[in-house]
Amino acid sequence: MLSFSSKQRYFLYGPPTDMRKGFAGLSGLVRQHIKHELFSGDVFIFINRRRDRIKLLMWDATGFALYYKQLERGTFEVPQAAQGGTVELDWPSLAMLLEGIELKSAKRRKRYSRAA
Repeated sequence: MLSFSSKQRYFLYGPPTDMRKGFAGLSGLVRQHIKHELFSGDVFIFINRRRDRIKLLMWDATGFALYYKQLERGTFEVPQAAQGGTVELDWPSLAMLLEGIELKSAKRRKRYSRAA
């Protein structure tokens, strides 16, 4: 079952991705460009050039799982920091990205966070 939570890490690949890529092609992008452990259970996010399609790839202990969403209207926002490379998102940012909320205008209130 494909599920996402705040316990996972989310890596957004900034350059536009060919959405014809499947498991092998996307995992190749992770190995070459993101350079993060592919079998960690973390989620890797890819967006196409028109920004109306998104794919999320993750390993779930028995195999790869792929979430694919195509918007009927509007676009996904790619954070400015991800334009040239990869950026790590937190769970609330991913949820806002998938729902079409503009990340830079969202105001975050102070919350407790455990020191690293």
